[in-house]
Amino acid sequence: MTPRVERVEAWRLDLPIRVPYKVSSRTFTAFDPILARVTLSDGRVGYGEAIISPGYGHEMPETGWEVVRSLAATLRGMTTEEASTRLLTFLPGDAHAVTVLASAIDMALGHPALCARAERRVPLLAPVNATGGAALEREIEALVTEGFSTLKVKVGFDAGEDAARVQAIQRLLGRRATIRLDANQGFARADGIRFAAGLDPEGIELFEQPCDMSDWAANAAVALASAVPVMLDESIYDVADIYRAGTLPGVGYVKVKLKKFGTLDGLAEAGRAAREAGLRLVLGDGVATEIICWMEAAAASGLIDNAGEMNGYLKLSRPLLRNPPPFERGELVIPAGYWPEVDEAVLRGSASARFDTARLNHPLGCQTGKTLSEDT
Repeated sequence: MTPRVERVEAWRLDLPIRVPYKVSSRTFTAFDPILARVTLSDGRVGYGEAIISPGYGHEMPETGWEVVRSLAATLRGMTTEEASTRLLTFLPGDAHAVTVLASAIDMALGHPALCARAERRVPLLAPVNATGGAALEREIEALVTEGFSTLKVKVGFDAGEDAARVQAIQRLLGRRATIRLDANQGFARADGIRFAAGLDPEGIELFEQPCDMSDWAANAAVALASAVPVMLDESIYDVADIYRAGTLPGVGYVKVKLKKFGTLDGLAEAGRAAREAGLRLVLGDGVATEIICWMEAAAASGLIDNAGEMNGYLKLSRPLLRNPPPFERGELVIPAGYWPEVDEAVLRGSASARFDTARLNHPLGCQTGKTLSEDT
């Protein structure tokens, strides 16, 4: 018998991170995921999450929270198949909110991609945070010593200063690690072209998302001029975007994240589309907790042959899980039989708002979510 969705709970969390994480549009000092717990009629439970970062795409945190609550209220009583089908009708417009709920259903059902019968290891990249001088040299040496073989360097601030920093990192690294550059949409077209055309390709794997996600012409112009392959990330919301990226000379990669494709099957479909479009795939979310990082790492086999970017959980000051995935010598490790266990004390202590369908009066009713102070 197909199980039904019996209960959906959702929280907004505030999770401090160990070191400020700077991108072109903002500096993170904490992560604020929306987390959902779906309980099925047979007692199985699954979790899903997504962090909606202003400026990353068209979705916004407050709107996403409203969508999660509204959709959660409609799912109660549906079979898991009916619930997943309904949720996917809201892609790609409400992708992050859909992923919070749909991936929780995937987990509750024990999606095959999540069930590790043998140990799995996924090499991860690490961000370089220091800007220069002795601090940069110390950080580079520490990351190489930890076993990272791919490093992410954020650019998109100032084309000239960014170029000088990249050159310094190339000198410090030599051939010990590969560099991924990421502008997070930070460059205007002319600056992006100047920066990309002036790169020394030695040791640089790719240059990610030079210009605004909606300005395909600007990103295409940078890709055409770039000395290294360009990868699109923020521009990619569905398989149509992947095929479009494949038509642009100089674009060699696309990056996909679970929170844009809703389900693990959706992520696999994105991988197939990338192969058909002649593009290499990069996978992973550097702004996430252990839950989505684990899901992406579990799905990585057969999708990528390069460093995963599902390193967000390593940035947290305190784990959300009682048993976060082990990290060894630059690799995320999924032991055979591994299954996440959420730390309820951290969940309660980090929550700023909560929603629970058990408090609704009718399976198809809808209410605004209550804050924790109203719930307790």
